[in-house]
Amino acid sequence: MSRQLSVIGTGVIGNGWIARALARGWDVVAFDPAPEAAERTRAFVDNAWPSLERLGLAEGADPARLTFVDRLEEAVAGGDLIQENVPERLELKREILAAIDAAAASGAIVGSSTSGFKPSDLQRDCAWVPGRVIVAHPFNPVYLLPLVELVGGEATEASHIARARTLYQELAMRPLVVRREIEGHIADRLMEALWREALHLVNDGVATTEEVDAAVVYGCGLRWSLMGTFLTFHLAGGEQGMRHMLEQFGPALKLPWTRLEAPELTSDLIDRVVEGCEFQAAGRPVATLDRRRDEFLVELLDLVQKYWPEAEGLEGRI
Repeated sequence: MSRQLSVIGTGVIGNGWIARALARGWDVVAFDPAPEAAERTRAFVDNAWPSLERLGLAEGADPARLTFVDRLEEAVAGGDLIQENVPERLELKREILAAIDAAAASGAIVGSSTSGFKPSDLQRDCAWVPGRVIVAHPFNPVYLLPLVELVGGEATEASHIARARTLYQELAMRPLVVRREIEGHIADRLMEALWREALHLVNDGVATTEEVDAAVVYGCGLRWSLMGTFLTFHLAGGEQGMRHMLEQFGPALKLPWTRLEAPELTSDLIDRVVEGCEFQAAGRPVATLDRRRDEFLVELLDLVQKYWPEAEGLEGRI
């Protein structure tokens, strides 16, 4: 059965959804009032397509199945799944989601790519089927990384989440249903904690941006990519596992090792972070770095699948 993804807003995240859906053989209808949006999206898909080919295309996958339209209502009218990706401003998202809800078929699911807002706040102005408006938060690059956090709001029923889970699985994603709504959901709260600590390390002169990234790339990041946080620490406890690890290292949690509040983004800190990142980029344009990242992720995803086959049995939980 042919599916249609309707995409509202075609920035980096919106374009990532488009590339993923096209690679899965879906039709995509997009709306974005920005000048040259269609041209930028097609260039984005062209840049991503070689990695998607290596990962494996579904039958019928074709960039030509993308259509841009001039009106939001036209974009969402035939969508099975509608993905909103407008800037992170709550009032703007409410306005756009209310318009989507009013124009979409009653059976469609409306996912917001928001990284921080709660779905109950997003549903507030939706008058027709507010419960089908949920958080569906992906990770960049959306066309390669499979995790999508699904969060229902006060008006959301179990049937809405079940329908959403099915649709995102058809896009070859791994839906993670968040048990209760909270700002930032799960993954972003974890990443923000690391990001705040990284900024302190640079601000305090402990490390450069390159050195912080090296600590992640060659250390914790390698372990986390396969086992995550808890299972990694479970192994740190030896044969007795997590219980022994907490008994031995738990007291260190009370030591002043981390600074969870973000540092002030002074002009000096901003300059140091920007200069560090530009040094690491070494003059390479973002599109070149995107391709390098994508090639790495395709190989890494193959390895994760090889060494974590039990993930296939977690569909009821993940």
